[in-house]
Amino acid sequence: MSLLIDERAEKPVDHTDPAGLIGADRVPDESRASRHRSFDVDTVPVPTGREEEWRFTPVDRLGNVFSDAPTDVVDGVEAVDYVLEAPQGVTSGTLAPGQAPRGTVLVPEDRGAVVASKNTEQALHVQIAANAELSEPVRLKVHGQGAGRRSNAHYVLEAGAHSTGLVILDHTGAADHTGNLEVLVGDGAQLTVVSLQRWDDDGVHLAQHEALVGRDASYKHIAVSLGGGIVRMNSNVRYGGPGGEATLLGVYFADAGQHLEHRSFVDHNAPHCTSLVTYKGALQGETARTVWVGDVLIRKEAEGIDTYELNRNLVLTDGARADSVPNLEIETGEIKGAGHASSTGRFDDEQLFYLMSRGIGMEEARRLVVRGFFADIIAKIGVPEVVDRLMAAIDEELQLTISLEPAGA
Repeated sequence: MSLLIDERAEKPVDHTDPAGLIGADRVPDESRASRHRSFDVDTVPVPTGREEEWRFTPVDRLGNVFSDAPTDVVDGVEAVDYVLEAPQGVTSGTLAPGQAPRGTVLVPEDRGAVVASKNTEQALHVQIAANAELSEPVRLKVHGQGAGRRSNAHYVLEAGAHSTGLVILDHTGAADHTGNLEVLVGDGAQLTVVSLQRWDDDGVHLAQHEALVGRDASYKHIAVSLGGGIVRMNSNVRYGGPGGEATLLGVYFADAGQHLEHRSFVDHNAPHCTSLVTYKGALQGETARTVWVGDVLIRKEAEGIDTYELNRNLVLTDGARADSVPNLEIETGEIKGAGHASSTGRFDDEQLFYLMSRGIGMEEARRLVVRGFFADIIAKIGVPEVVDRLMAAIDEELQLTISLEPAGA
């Protein structure tokens, strides 16, 4: 944990940067908040893998994704097909670059995001009306048409004041996909966003999800990554007023050859707000790789806040690797609480012994241990259709796991 205090004056806001994020230097360079953000592709070079924010990512496998190129179109068919299903109380349209609210919350912070922003001529704009209580989820189905085909996307999701809604993004098929999600949660609104990554094994997905949580609003972001050769998600939150609540949940299960990387950043820039970050993952198979990097910044104006971040990883076989890096920056001591925890381990032999001593076979005992590992975070998700789909996927993964020898102690 680092305690950082900066007494420099805040820079004036550039009128071409509504979010006030471009070139922001309110905290020292080593802070997560100092990362360069820009809409200009030329100012965001292709990473080499030596940069701090890219050191875990296999950038040598991402050349096509970093290309400053429009979405592939072959015989009139785009590389990714989109289907929006919206209930009553929801409207949709498009937004050009610079057309508000596009760009008022999300300013790209890496090469994938800036390429997606530049090469999406018309962003999908989904609005939940003020005071609406949606009876059904908003569903956006994203399906890749083929491995290696280049795709860009930018979505803007706006939840009106005091509305209640659930939005599900479901990614399937295969493509080299860069996708941005810009979320505005109105005052007093309650919004849940679920992003499912169920790509084929040769799918590649880089994403930046950025949310602004209004006064006394509640925002829950759920990332479920089960498929894709490489998935790298940045899930970021900041606050538009006091009393906001943010919950970031993540579940991932990596197989041999998969790289699943999740990064979160909670910027506590307003007083009396809360945040809870909880990610859990399992790994099996040679070269299975997961990465979680969690950053929380508590600015000096964010008095009375409460925050906690947790990451747990369960390694099921030899040859798999999980990296877990929690970071916490505090600029004020006037807070309710702040903490983080991280652990990576193998099967608990005592749990297996306990179950088997009561007549449960090895295969079922291992399945129960893994289910128990995920049980608490699955309970927090609270979306039945997502939970059912997730448990079915975990059981499918475990059909492979139970045929493998347990990792050594």
